[in-house]
Amino acid sequence: MKLKKEKVMLVDSSDNLRRVIKDYLEMSGYEVTDFRDGTEADAQFNKGLFDICIIDVALRHYDGFRLLNSMRKVDKNVPIIVLSSASSKEDRIKGFNMGCDDYVAKPFSIEELGLRMQAILRRCKATAPREYISEDETIKFGNFMLNYTEMQLIHPKVTRTLTRKECELLKLMLDHKNKLVPREIILREVWGEDDNTTSRSMDVFMTKLRGYLIIDSEDKVLPKDPGQRKTKYADGYQPLVEICNIHGTGFMLRVLDK
Repeated sequence: MKLKKEKVMLVDSSDNLRRVIKDYLEMSGYEVTDFRDGTEADAQFNKGLFDICIIDVALRHYDGFRLLNSMRKVDKNVPIIVLSSASSKEDRIKGFNMGCDDYVAKPFSIEELGLRMQAILRRCKATAPREYISEDETIKFGNFMLNYTEMQLIHPKVTRTLTRKECELLKLMLDHKNKLVPREIILREVWGEDDNTTSRSMDVFMTKLRGYLIIDSEDKVLPKDPGQRKTKYADGYQPLVEICNIHGTGFMLRVLDK
């Protein structure tokens, strides 16, 4: 079984320090994506699967604590280490209250940072249902396959790279295919909480996934009348895969055997 490299997001405005950290981590076997600007890092955060993030507080034009807060709204579980020149108790408390997993004061030892990362990742793996998935392992459903490790939705016509949340959401629905999954269960398992904001976010993600799965049926949908949604299929045709919204209750991933 081939083990995947842990993916690291590194955000620091100092080119020299960022280069030193990146080189050390890559020599240690990590896959590192680095950013010097918090705005760019924030925009890219949800587009890649990161196993751990390292962010500097003193970022230009975009405060590191602001970035931390934004990241926690997207993902409450990904480990985040904060780097800061401020080492007072108040600053450390602020960082932990905002959701960081560790707070490393500058100057620091690169080797110590690496050990802290290893310790955090070990704790995460200890609570995960599985440590690694082989890269060629896929889940087949209808005419699709999901490669969970690479976050790829594969169809004979197209391969799409999913975001972290899209992949987790589709995996959850596949684990319960052809069964109703209540909204509160989806929110708790994928978002970690159930409130109006995350509920709206879930609806947006479900709409995206439904669009991704319409490949097979795109040429078998009845013409849309003005003002009506494209929801009716041609006579005698039923898609192999479809996400159904059970209004006010939850969602079902309906998968028909070929």
